[in-house]
Formats: sequence, C-alpha cells, structure tokens
Amino acid sequence: MKTLIDLSGRRIIVTGASSGIGKATSILLSRLGAQVIMVARREEKLAEVSCLLEGSNHSYYVADLSNVDQIEGLVKQIANECGKIDGLVYSAGISVNNPINLSKPEKVRDVFMINFFGFYEMVRQVTKKTVYNPGMRIVGISSSASLMGSKAQSIYAASKGAMNSAIRSLAHELSDRQICVNAVAPGMTATEMYENYLQRYGGKEGESNQRLMERQYLGLIGPEDVANAIAFLMSDAARFITGVVLPVDGGMTSC
Repeated sequence: MKTLIDLSGRRIIVTGASSGIGKATSILLSRLGAQVIMVARREEKLAEVSCLLEGSNHSYYVADLSNVDQIEGLVKQIANECGKIDGLVYSAGISVNNPINLSKPEKVRDVFMINFFGFYEMVRQVTKKTVYNPGMRIVGISSSASLMGSKAQSIYAASKGAMNSAIRSLAHELSDRQICVNAVAPGMTATEMYENYLQRYGGKEGESNQRLMERQYLGLIGPEDVANAIAFLMSDAARFITGVVLPVDGGMTSC
C-alpha cells in the first residue's frame, strides 16, 4: 500500500530547527525520508537535534534570520552545498507580550524582523530559479494569535497576520511555478517558548492564559501535532492546497 506522506529524496530547509516546532518538524521529516537542512542561531542545540534525525545527508547552518541581509548568502550556500531545494519550513520566530504603552517602534521592528521580514526574505531567496526544484512547498509557522484578539499581543499578532496576508498573495504569484505556499497557525503549544511565557507572566496574565487554554477543546498541543500538519502540507497529498492558513489549535479559533 502506498504511504500517504513520503518525502524521500526531498531537500527541505527548516528554520528555527533547534527547539520547539522546528525541532519536532525536523525529526518527523527525516523519518519520512527527507534530507533536512536545519537553520537556527544556537549551534550546540542544532548539533543535538542532528543526532535525533533518521537517515543520512542531513546538515545544519548557524544563522540569525533577523539579520535579513545575510539570508541571500545563506540560501546560496545551502543550494551550492546541498543541491536545489524542495521545501521550506519557516519556524524561526519570537513571541512577545507587550501592552501598547510599552510597544515602542524599536520593539515592533525587532519582532517583525524575525517573524515576518526574515520569512519574506527566505521565500524571496528560495524561489529564485537556480535554487529550487519544481513542485516546491513552503510552510510558514503563523499563530492562532493572528486569527483572534488577545490582550498585549498586538505586535506578535500583527507580525503573524502579515505572514498570513503575504501567503495568500504569494500563493497566487507563485502558482505558475507549481510552488505551494501555506501556513499553519498553532494554538498554545508545549514548547520552550511556551514554558518561558509561563515563567515570565503570572497573576492576571496567568489567569488570561488559563482562559485561553480552556478554549482549546482538545487541550495543550504538542509540537509533534503541528509537525504532522506541516509534513502533510509538504507532501504530494497536499499538492492542490495553497494560500491556506491552517489552524492547529484544538478548536480555539472556532469559538
């Protein structure tokens, strides 16, 4: 019987691969046969994740994607050393909780640099003719915060909302090249970022967090659950899905 998701022979870049959703995605894609090219800021963490990958010919590159001017050189290096790319998973990003009175322009810029501008520049570079193979898949990691209002998350939500809007237009623009562009929008996910959030915010923020959790009918999401959706969108089974933001949120945004 044919396997629904088979990524054998695919070269897929995963950014933010050192932890959380990016780490879980890298591991799953390797199990499905992909050659995984991981990108993140922390080399020691990337080395740890590389030991968990199945198969061979995987690699990693140390880069801070908030430095968007370096992305062109990074993508060229990857294509030269690994070969043309079949997929991109953009999981690099930061989450912030800032009320409007603390949201100075530099704070907004810092969040957008990694959450949106880094994503957009990666897409721009990997869709150059000399870099990708026909039928490439691109998946950005958005957030349920972009689909619903939440106190003190205007910067984060806006950065992910920008990704959502760009994806719809990019899907149209790149369709003539048979490139599919989608996003997944996770709810609260059991990652290092989520644990840091719990440690940092207490009191009323903690109570607000608990109310949001109660809206996730199926409970706290695991990074592996999000990785499953990403793997599907990377596969031939999803070849007619493009321009979609897929919630993986336990029902939160259906409320």
